[in-house]
Amino acid sequence: MPKATYVPCLLQLFRQYGYDGATLARISEATGLGKASLYHHFPGGKDEMVEAVLEHLEDWLSRNILQPLASPGDAIARFRCMCDRLTELYEGGTQPCVFAILLLGSARDVFHAKVKALFRGWIDAIAAVLVEAGMDRELARQRGEDAAIAVQGALVLSQALEDPSPFLRSVQQLPTQLCRGI
Repeated sequence: MPKATYVPCLLQLFRQYGYDGATLARISEATGLGKASLYHHFPGGKDEMVEAVLEHLEDWLSRNILQPLASPGDAIARFRCMCDRLTELYEGGTQPCVFAILLLGSARDVFHAKVKALFRGWIDAIAAVLVEAGMDRELARQRGEDAAIAVQGALVLSQALEDPSPFLRSVQQLPTQLCRGI
């Protein structure tokens, strides 16, 4: 099987255990691959597995968030689409953000630049919609950052409380909050 077949499983493992906790034994058990087969598919080891997950998520982000935000149409409708896709990605707020998880522990030094670029791309896409709708560039940038804070904060709180309602409430309110004043 191609290594892309294993990416959803790896994503779930890194979400659940983080980089340091996703041991090769856990990865082997979850994928059904022995150590030799893991290294056959991912010669760079766990770092290459995370890179495959990040590439998968970057592609998903491009198709499901960035492209719809860049398409023509009403700003609130584009932000609702974004929030719908985020709700799918985070399974209604029941799954943590692997980007945030990769900023912890020993993975931070290895993957920080990639995660930073992905967040910047998302924030810039939100800001571009707001500028197009008539908002000042600096305020639009701040609102983009506020959106990332709202989503990430709601995910953390939902995980801590074992209750997805803070995330669901946050993404439901986000389109209107982003467009306030335009």
